[in-house]
Amino acid sequence: MGYSFYCTGDTELTSSLYPEINSPYKLYDILSDIWCADSCAPRMRDQWTKENKTLGQCSVTAFLAQDIFGGKVFGILRDGGNYHCYNAVGSCIFDLTSEQFGEEAKELVYKKDCEQFREIHFAKEEKRLRYELLKNALAEYMQEH
Repeated sequence: MGYSFYCTGDTELTSSLYPEINSPYKLYDILSDIWCADSCAPRMRDQWTKENKTLGQCSVTAFLAQDIFGGKVFGILRDGGNYHCYNAVGSCIFDLTSEQFGEEAKELVYKKDCEQFREIHFAKEEKRLRYELLKNALAEYMQEH
């Protein structure tokens, strides 16, 4: 499978939660079967398609990846005041949802200077519920495979 999401550094990661998920690429493969309109941010939901499956999934995906690999979640401030979230684990920086921006993704700058916290993001109940949906879907997927 060809990957178009942003990823640099050592991609061999460890997970005590799901030992078989040992890289961002493996997590992306699994999430590709799980991401859905219901896990997409409500303001973008009417634009979500299977062809643009990462649309509106950044924060819930980044915090789920943090559960699996540890590290920190950072954000890139976007027009409109929202943050686009990505992960940094050791020397590995990855953004599993960067492809939602198409060509504009090349302009994203990953400076690791604006740490994001789940307590702030999940203060919005809809976001916490989307995270729980994705987390539960991953657990079900892992039990079935």
